[in-house]
Amino acid sequence: MKIKIFFAAFLILINTSCAQRPNVPSVSIEEFIENMNSDSSLVILDVRTPQELESSLGKIESVINIPVQELSERVDELEAYKNKNIAVICRTGNRSTFATKFLLDNGYNAYNVLDGMVKYKELAGIEK
Repeated sequence: MKIKIFFAAFLILINTSCAQRPNVPSVSIEEFIENMNSDSSLVILDVRTPQELESSLGKIESVINIPVQELSERVDELEAYKNKNIAVICRTGNRSTFATKFLLDNGYNAYNVLDGMVKYKELAGIEK
């Protein structure tokens, strides 16, 4: 009996923790860096927490920081950029996927940056 309960709980845990990530437009770090260099009006939205921006991964200059958990409440702060391309980045590309989906659903031109700041720091080398 205990094994059945444990197994049922285990299945529930797996099903809830493996939620499907939305399918959103995404670019590699290499494409993102090219876009940064070629599109002077590109808006970069970092959806990590302010504390994470101060971490060893650092941040990209002139980034707009709205943590993903606050995005629905603060989306109006992006209204001026509604007709611009918005590159959404986080630590590894997971949270930014959900933020990108939210922005697309609300009429923004957004795309996700795959592999996030971890890969960006590796390739671009940024200062903290």
